[in-house]
Amino acid sequence: MNYREESLKKHGEWKGKIETVCRVPTDSREALSLAYTPGVAEPCLAIQKDIEKSFELTRRWNTVAVITDGTAILGLGDIGPEAGMPVMEGKCALFKAYADVDAFPVCLKTKDPEEIIKTIEIISGSFGGINLEDISAPRCFGIETALKERLGIPVFHDDQHGTAVVSLAALINSLKLVKKNKEDIKVVINGAGAAGIAIGKMLLAYGVKDVTMVDRFGIICQGDEGLNSAHEEISKVTNRSRIKGKLSDAMKGADVFIGVSAPDCVSKDMVSSMADKAIVFTCANPIPEIQRADALAAGAYIVGTGSSEHPNQINNVLVFPGLFRGALDVRATTVNREMMIAAAEGIASCVSDQQLSPDYILPYAYDKTAHECVARAVAKAARDTGVAKIR
Repeated sequence: MNYREESLKKHGEWKGKIETVCRVPTDSREALSLAYTPGVAEPCLAIQKDIEKSFELTRRWNTVAVITDGTAILGLGDIGPEAGMPVMEGKCALFKAYADVDAFPVCLKTKDPEEIIKTIEIISGSFGGINLEDISAPRCFGIETALKERLGIPVFHDDQHGTAVVSLAALINSLKLVKKNKEDIKVVINGAGAAGIAIGKMLLAYGVKDVTMVDRFGIICQGDEGLNSAHEEISKVTNRSRIKGKLSDAMKGADVFIGVSAPDCVSKDMVSSMADKAIVFTCANPIPEIQRADALAAGAYIVGTGSSEHPNQINNVLVFPGLFRGALDVRATTVNREMMIAAAEGIASCVSDQQLSPDYILPYAYDKTAHECVARAVAKAARDTGVAKIR
């Protein structure tokens, strides 16, 4: 099937992937009086006295805003907020289908970080959580940080942390297969944008000791000139050997390669130079860093990609529905690192030891039991770390 042509045709037929559904009767005078005026005044006054009642007396408890400025849309780049709407609608559809979360697309016609932050802050009273989506780096880092400080509801930048969580889940199960310990492995991450930096931080938080970041200019090393603030920060905790050079230099002897970068930037020779039973995750879309068949031919033991056409799709669809379901269920005030690691472990746990194989390290994105596992794990972590309002 030509997915692009068929998808364009289907979008014309669907005329939108989500819709609003009325949850209450409106077919009589009594029904209207309860759902609207005059009865509605009473819940309004209750919320006025206690804002927290908005989670009990409205649908806010189950709603998430999926927000973009259209600057980093799904492999297409800066195409604008209106052009990003099909992706945001799709995201909202997945929230509902996999976790029964009511999500709404909000596409902002501004690239100014302060305007984005202020706009989200202003509308946040209507939502139980904020999912930031497809906002370009490095602006996305500051936007997320500011919102986490200002809002008392979960804020999650999926391009950063969703990708990091599912990458960690894939690594957890891969390490079981290759019988290597997280403390002993050498990991190379190619691509030091939002996703790459988030993956690096997530692996370090999980206990991986040796992570090397690479961008288009080469290996990132503390003290390099011209590093932006995000690169400067990550350089302080990665590349512990302080090596210099290109991607090919970084990959020599590496146990794990994770690519969130550019097509065809990895050669078979680079894969062959890696350690025994090498793990290779090539997540660039639509064209990966190296084709799966080539990576396997070069000696990779496990290969994951960003594509649904191959085994081991490393897809953040496994993360955000269940993560928000769990956070909303306990009315979490934030999404912390412990909740994200719990989500990764929840995903990994959905593949039993009997099922685990080099071609099956992650559950399928449409497996609802996986999303339920994530929700339970996230809710427990929120309670354990004291950020849950519902015990």
